[in-house]
Parts: sequence; C-alpha cells; structure tokens
Amino acid sequence: MSKLSTTKSKLTSDLKNILIGIGLTEKETSVYLAALEIGESTASDIAQRAKLNRVSTYDILEKLMKRGFISAYIKNRIKHFAATDPDLIFTDIEKKCQNLKGALPELHRIHGKTKHPRILYFEGAEAIKKVYEDTLTAKTEILNYANSKLIRDFWPAYDEEYVKERVKKKIYLRGIAPSDPTGESLVQENKTSYREIRLIKAGPFTFSNEINIYDDKVSIISFGENEVLGMIIESKEIANTQRAIFMMAWSFAGGVQN
Repeated sequence: MSKLSTTKSKLTSDLKNILIGIGLTEKETSVYLAALEIGESTASDIAQRAKLNRVSTYDILEKLMKRGFISAYIKNRIKHFAATDPDLIFTDIEKKCQNLKGALPELHRIHGKTKHPRILYFEGAEAIKKVYEDTLTAKTEILNYANSKLIRDFWPAYDEEYVKERVKKKIYLRGIAPSDPTGESLVQENKTSYREIRLIKAGPFTFSNEINIYDDKVSIISFGENEVLGMIIESKEIANTQRAIFMMAWSFAGGVQN
C-alpha cells in the first residue's frame, strides 16, 4: 500500500470515528461518507461506494434523511440522494448542544429530586469506629440519640478517643439519652464536652441503637448481643426528615435534666 493510500485510509478511519462519536452507526457513517464523496447519486451508486448491498443502503439512507444527514429528490423518475453539507450538520448539532446547556439547571433539579441515597455498611468493632470517624467530618452540629452506657461498654476509651476529638474540632452535639447513672453523669459534663444532652425516662424509652444526624447524613449503629452493625446513609431528604423528628423529640425531652 502506498504512503498516500495509507494516509487516506487513516483519514477515513478518523472521520468514521468522529461520526460514530456523534451517534451514527458504522454503516450509517459509511453511507454518509460515500454520499458526501460522490455527490448527488442513486442508492445503487452509494451502495457500491460504501461496499454495502442496495437494500441495506436504501434503508440506511431513509434513516439518515430523518436525522438530517441526507436529502432526496426525484430526477427522471428515479430517486436521488445527496449528503447534507457538513457545515449545516455542525450548526444543527451546535444548536442542540446549546439547547441542552440551557436545560442543564432543570435537568440537575430533576436529578437532585430522584437521586438515590448512598448507603455504606459496616460490621465489627473496628469497622464501626469508621462510622464515628465520619461524624467528625461534620460541618453542622450533630443531633444524636444514644444509650450512653452501651457505647462506653462497647468502647471503653470512647470519651478519650472520640469525645475529646469532637470537642477539639468544635463540633457541637445535641443528644437524647436514657436517664440512667451514666446519662446523669454525662449531663454534668455538658459544658466541658461541648454538647447538650437531655435525658428521658429509661424504662419506656430504652433504645439500643445510636443515631447521628449531621450534614446530609444519618449514621445508625446497632449494638446487638452477638454483633455490632452500622451504616451511613447519605441523603439530604432523609437527613432533613430525621432532623425534624429529632427536634420534635428534643422538645419533648428534657424533663429530667440537671
């Protein structure tokens, strides 16, 4: 193969890739380039140049007409086809891109409404600590339901390793906890621990799960008898709903405070 033929072959290949990139199939690309090269002609002539059979070529020409890449007219009672000027195709695609760009804000709004929550799961003692670490990235205050004794039984160094770090980062916490000896002791340290904990009666409102609401996230930790599980749910809608529920509970809590 001569150098000229090699160059022409590469150019044709590049053009095909460009056209395929804007949505044409490989055969549609071959037909359009053939029609562009030979000018106004019949389906048979285009098929011969594109190296496709006439029936397939005719069907492809009809599809390309609908997409604006080919036009047709009757001459001497025979249907002839012509490739649309590439400049016109570019102008049409550019216009469609501008229309899409203008619609982006509305498309983003719709996407935001239907976005699925992102959920991360954790299992085991060390993995669960990753959930607590994530709360330390909070840009908002943390709203918290917790059984104060359970977490400290599970993680004896909780106050030294987690609470101190939260205070250091100045992440404020509002929490609701059972009114038991551990909870009552923690209330005494509210100011120094950069938080406000309100107590509720331990009997009717005992809970073994811990819930933290912060930023657009809700973390849930379950302290089971045989296993500890956790998850982080990232969803603005879910987080805002949980905030509203927390504020309702917060207004109810506090009957037992020191």
